[in-house]
Amino acid sequence: MSKDLSILPTGTLEAYINSAYQIPVLTAEEERSLALRLRDHQDMEAAKRLVLAHLRFVIRIARGYLGYGLPLADLIQEGTVGLMKAVRRFDPEMGVRLVSFAVHWIRAEIHEYILRNWRIVKIATTKAQRKLFFNLRSSKKRLGWLTKEEVEEVAADLGVRAEVVLQMESRLANQDLSFDGDDEEGEDGLMAPATYLPDLRLEPSRLLEREDTDRDQRERLYAALEGLDERSRTILFERWLAEKKQTLHELAERFGVSAERIRQIEKNAMKKVRLQLEA
Repeated sequence: MSKDLSILPTGTLEAYINSAYQIPVLTAEEERSLALRLRDHQDMEAAKRLVLAHLRFVIRIARGYLGYGLPLADLIQEGTVGLMKAVRRFDPEMGVRLVSFAVHWIRAEIHEYILRNWRIVKIATTKAQRKLFFNLRSSKKRLGWLTKEEVEEVAADLGVRAEVVLQMESRLANQDLSFDGDDEEGEDGLMAPATYLPDLRLEPSRLLEREDTDRDQRERLYAALEGLDERSRTILFERWLAEKKQTLHELAERFGVSAERIRQIEKNAMKKVRLQLEA
């Protein structure tokens, strides 16, 4: 199913939510009929009605994640994407209502969105880390900093080592900090890294190292070009180094071959140059 959300009510977020709650809830018979039309006949109108009738549940679930400081509108949109995926995969013969089946998909999309956007640096990458992230953050709302016993209890519940729980707790306690920021200390007493980290770009040894690297790369490039035949060298020059670059067709006319042959020569020449530079 397309992720196009144009089927949804438009306007302000408040108007959107009000419109969503005005859409009638489907009966079990209506839901089954629509799901069968979608499954058996790829009826997109039936899919649209299934999605719209369940928007209220997406909104309800999305509101539960407001504590992460992300816009409710974005949480609802991501949850709706999950709902669409669930509608596409829903089998009316399973004997359960769509809302029960869709909860997993809605939460999964919202979780992915939170993990992508909650911090500049991604805080959780593996499935176990994601599970720990949401469980631990929920626990810390009640408990604050965890005691040793609480850490061990959380680790046992989630099947991870205590060290992993402590590491995630430390990540949750950190915050993003602008590199430049302000010259003065913030309200939390933190200073931007730009105010105390040294700028090593003009440090003599760094400059010398950079010059040596640039010279070595130039020498390798010239040697690689010299190792090519004249036609290959000319094609690379005209395609990549000339001020006014030529097209494949222009070079094909110049050398009396097809444009595809020019492309092959260029590809082979680039491969030889790359191997020389990596040697």
